[in-house]
Amino acid sequence: MSANMARIAFILLCHKDPAGIIAQAERLTQAGDFVALHFDRRARAEDFAILRSALKDNPSVAFARRRVKCGWGEWSLVEATLLAVRAALEAFPPATHFYLLSGDCMPIKSAEYCRAFLDRDDADYIESVDFFASGWIRTGIKDERLIFRHWFNERNHKTLFYASLALQQRLKLDRAIPADLVMQIGSQWWCLRRGTMEAVLDLCDRRPDILRFFRTTWIPDETFFQTLVRHLVAGTEIRSRTLTFLLFSDYGMPVTFYNDQYDLLISQDCLFARKISPEATDLKQRLGELYNDSSATFAISNEGRKLFGFLTGRGRIGRRFAPRFWETEATIGRERTLMMVTCKKWHVAKRLVERMRQSTNLPAIDYLFNEDATPLPDLGGIQSTIDKRMRHRRALVRMLFDYWQTDRLVFCIDPASADLIQDFNQDKGTVRLLEIECNFTDDYLIGHAQRVGLASDKSAGQTIDRLLPTIRHDMKFESDRLRDLGLTGYRRIRQAATLDENTVPLAEFLDISVDQARDILSADHLFAD
Repeated sequence: MSANMARIAFILLCHKDPAGIIAQAERLTQAGDFVALHFDRRARAEDFAILRSALKDNPSVAFARRRVKCGWGEWSLVEATLLAVRAALEAFPPATHFYLLSGDCMPIKSAEYCRAFLDRDDADYIESVDFFASGWIRTGIKDERLIFRHWFNERNHKTLFYASLALQQRLKLDRAIPADLVMQIGSQWWCLRRGTMEAVLDLCDRRPDILRFFRTTWIPDETFFQTLVRHLVAGTEIRSRTLTFLLFSDYGMPVTFYNDQYDLLISQDCLFARKISPEATDLKQRLGELYNDSSATFAISNEGRKLFGFLTGRGRIGRRFAPRFWETEATIGRERTLMMVTCKKWHVAKRLVERMRQSTNLPAIDYLFNEDATPLPDLGGIQSTIDKRMRHRRALVRMLFDYWQTDRLVFCIDPASADLIQDFNQDKGTVRLLEIECNFTDDYLIGHAQRVGLASDKSAGQTIDRLLPTIRHDMKFESDRLRDLGLTGYRRIRQAATLDENTVPLAEFLDISVDQARDILSADHLFAD
């Protein structure tokens, strides 16, 4: 190891699984790093005894001088961290960085990669954004976390927690935030330089008022270090992100990773991941071996969060496009005919629509509600963004009818927009839908996954192999859902069908002759990728 290379002291907060913690500590120290441990005082005494016995002779492991009983959302988590940090600073003078981990974390890069990553940029890695302006808190109390005092744990004593809060609000017992602090918030998993860590502890020693304030804030592990680091360190030396890859479910709970997610994890632009399932023994073994593999190389695709959102979002069909109050009486007009062309391969739909324009002179628009760059006339700004088009969709379509002075209008729409299609179908005008069913090769699906950010050209083959069936099923689901809408004006043409088989539905959709429909469909390479 180079003398100038980063040396990491891992601050390990844990409360269970002594065997796993021992393995974690031995793995990290074997690679030349350090570990400072705080073991929750609520945990079993015999588990702590096992830890001390197994690690007491390892010179690269230190224990916090005092153990505290930790509770989620409480000051005790910050106190435990500070105790472990003080032990690390004292025991490990060569440590250049201090990286906070939990017992559920595992490395997803090699030690050599981690050190080189930290050496490239002289900065602190801590998510740190404005508490009041950022919108980081999505649910639950916000300002109340700070301006009122919290002596009870919301999870363990919910009635007392909210009764205390209500009493303080009624008596107007709110308090001021320390005047010189600009409150920040972010993930509690950070990596800080030695100088920053020393400055934080020095501030704590000099400013007991700061400690008094944070002792009775709610969830201070998301605000304490985030605020003090931003107070002490120039913004140019702070990277507002965590180096630990973690995901949260719709319910705000951390996502757990299992044996089959090795390729996904190592391709993320992070150094560690949380949380690894206790049962994922194969994953833990592979990641453990990876950390000490100096020859390992990594292709960073970084699609993890988007991929997780895609895979967990299937089947959540809401009423996103229910009519807004200002559109209750809006209509495109009883005498008008709206014709929508839907196809997952946008280029195929655009080719067909261009042929329709040439053959019928009908006003025909590309993906009106799916693509910002779709050419549109100036309608006073209502057409300027997709958000505005969606919000005023019926008014927009009515204005397009008026602009072209026509009673018939064609536009393309993505099959995923079934709710939007159904919304138009409930209008007083005549609505028709033409579905173009295409064949999907594996190469096309891989390209589609890359275009929408579910994968990249560096994604592992194993990840792609698991993803393809899901995407294929998703496209079939979208097609089935369109048919289930029961539109009387629904027609379908298929890439696998003959020219004659496709001419009749197209003729009926456009209300033109079969010969004219055949001419439109005779375009070369209509279905080509």
